Amino acid sequence: MSDKKFYRHLIREKFCKGCNICVAYCPKKVLELRDGKVFAARPDDCIGCLMCELRCPDFAIEVKPRDAAQAPSPDDHVVDLQVPPEAHHA
Repeated sequence: MSDKKFYRHLIREKFCKGCNICVAYCPKKVLELRDGKVFAARPDDCIGCLMCELRCPDFAIEVKPRDAAQAPSPDDHVVDLQVPPEAHHA
């Protein structure tokens, strides 16, 4: 049985400005730019180091664990999660 862990890449396309920082920092070359936005081209190669998430200046990418049995969704790269407001003003 393999102990390999698998990860999903949740990308907020509205936030991504295509700066290429996450692509440059990825040690496994999982990410690439497509149509000016980041895309997880090889998600099964991800080691979960979070360098892309930590280095993104626009908080456009998150890396989350996934089950080995759960295949990467072709739509994982277009998930556009809403970022909750930090404070509610009266």
